[in-house]
Amino acid sequence: MMITTGQALQSLKPKAEWVLRGDELEWLDTTQTQPTDAEITAEITRLQAEHDATQYRRDRQARYNAELPMGDQFDAILKGFNQLRFDGQDLPADLDRVIGIWLGIKSAIPKE
Repeated sequence: MMITTGQALQSLKPKAEWVLRGDELEWLDTTQTQPTDAEITAEITRLQAEHDATQYRRDRQARYNAELPMGDQFDAILKGFNQLRFDGQDLPADLDRVIGIWLGIKSAIPKE
């Protein structure tokens, strides 16, 4: 994703009023000063670097969603905690309640 002038303006002056037509900026705000071209360019560079540095997060999230759905994650976690409970380990009351609900749903809707 390439950071735009509009995104830079939103970042620099979040509540400012302005209109961007192509490359032409019309500053409508009477309470804030218009950023200079150099400030806008610097903000585009900063935001782009921030975006690029966090690309791994977006890549990981896409893989997690594709290869490890949340339902599967929660099921595995609850199975692990339920095993600890069977082994005699005390669990926090909230977690014990969640496991009870989870087991109730599994019991009410068994695998065929």
